[in-house]
Amino acid sequence: MAGSRPRTITEYIAAAPLDGQPHLRQLYAILQSVAPDAEETIKWGVPFFVEPRFLFAFSAHKAHLNFTPNAEGLEPFQEELKQHRTTQGSLQVPYTKPLPEDLIRQIAEARLHAVSEREDDGFW
Repeated sequence: MAGSRPRTITEYIAAAPLDGQPHLRQLYAILQSVAPDAEETIKWGVPFFVEPRFLFAFSAHKAHLNFTPNAEGLEPFQEELKQHRTTQGSLQVPYTKPLPEDLIRQIAEARLHAVSEREDDGFW
């Protein structure tokens, strides 16, 4: 796959750092189970879930992954997120630490609910 950009999420995970692939596969399975009808796509070089608006994305880095439901998606979980590293809109999980599966599932479910409740046509 050298020289080509991933076209699917499976290809994206296969091209990610080896240390991160188990976490990424686990994250991908969680997100698929939460939003089975969402469109899965690669946008700006990272996996996105869209239904019909942006739900969440994730990205692989050298030593961590980012789960990105956006800042609005993280806001209700500020207390639970205190023990994790976050950026504006993303939860960072080092590959050396366990994936916080329950927290990710809760955030993803809340984001799906929030997006499905919206009537406006905004992307975010």
